[in-house]
Amino acid sequence: MPLEIPEGMKPNEFFNSTENLNDLVNRNGLLVNQEDLLLYRKALGHSLAFDGSILYNTSKRILNPLGRPVRRTQVPEPVKRVWDRMNQILIGYMIEQYPDPNEALVLAGEASLDATWPLTSPGVPSIRMLHNHFIVFPMADLRAAPLARRENPNLTDGGQHSLFQAHMREVYQRFFDEALDLRILRAADAPESRLALTGYPEGLPCWEIVGGVEALKEVRFWREYDAILEGFLDFYRTFFSQVSTRNAPILPDVRFRQPVEEVLLFNRDFMATAKKVRDRCIREPAYANSIRWEPAFKQIIFRNETGRLLVTISQNSIGNAITELLGVVVKRVPDAIGYGLAEPALIERLLEVRQRLIDADLGDGIGTEHWTAPLVGQAGNPDTGSDVTAPPSAP
Repeated sequence: MPLEIPEGMKPNEFFNSTENLNDLVNRNGLLVNQEDLLLYRKALGHSLAFDGSILYNTSKRILNPLGRPVRRTQVPEPVKRVWDRMNQILIGYMIEQYPDPNEALVLAGEASLDATWPLTSPGVPSIRMLHNHFIVFPMADLRAAPLARRENPNLTDGGQHSLFQAHMREVYQRFFDEALDLRILRAADAPESRLALTGYPEGLPCWEIVGGVEALKEVRFWREYDAILEGFLDFYRTFFSQVSTRNAPILPDVRFRQPVEEVLLFNRDFMATAKKVRDRCIREPAYANSIRWEPAFKQIIFRNETGRLLVTISQNSIGNAITELLGVVVKRVPDAIGYGLAEPALIERLLEVRQRLIDADLGDGIGTEHWTAPLVGQAGNPDTGSDVTAPPSAP
């Protein structure tokens, strides 16, 4: 797809600018609500079947990028409640439209766009936004694609790429087991949680959603989904506090204080790995400059080939795309004609799920040059006759 970058801006500057945010609303926006949640079409997309995102766009309320929420734990409860309802409707729609797990890989991923990379590195996401990504991949397309190289640094943080997986797999799992009180989410063993086609998210802890898509309608599920993120943040922040300062005290704002003290700070592998990283930082300035001292994450709800709905989470220090957590690396090639042929069906699905959100009082439709905003009072009658013949030129 063509990408129009304003004159005088580099691509990474555009993606991290308010110009990009304006573009998301005015050219790709589908729905917005009073909670600043923006549903938009992923024009620089991953899939032609279904590809959309919800962005917590606080850019006009909080001008300082360093002051914006970048994790679910920082999102106000009223906003989170609306967001979770939106997530449930979108995921339910994808499962409804693609019921056969052997025909479609369905995933809903959440990631922090957190400026925790070294400031001198290219592509630092200075807009600092939290976003969800909803994607459906036809399994036939994935099966026909060449396998990504195992050493590809853009793959998920599982296996040989991950510091946690290489040295602290057992303590990582034990910490989750002891810290979390889960009822809807059930710890799943690797054979039943993996995506058979790619083998991912090999080694990372996974939890099955007992009750499937219906469980997403329960408030309890979203609280447990939050708890997984909270446990991940406690583990990551505790580890790097020990890397930074030998024998550092327990952080004052950890959520699971007792497991942090009893499982992590008295674990030989955990403390020895922190020492290895600390010593290397002292010896190698370039390595120290690459450390992400604050946690960024990607958390996914996905359906594997057996039809199980699963949750997994990873640090966002290697790959940067939600899909890579499942071993799916998308090579996006400009093809305006090809995208233009597929776009009408894609937009029709996005407008249909948009109408479901409107009917549930979760936002108001946005009109663009490619589709119109629904008229007030047209509940249950989505506008699928919009002009979508011109391929988009924006990300």
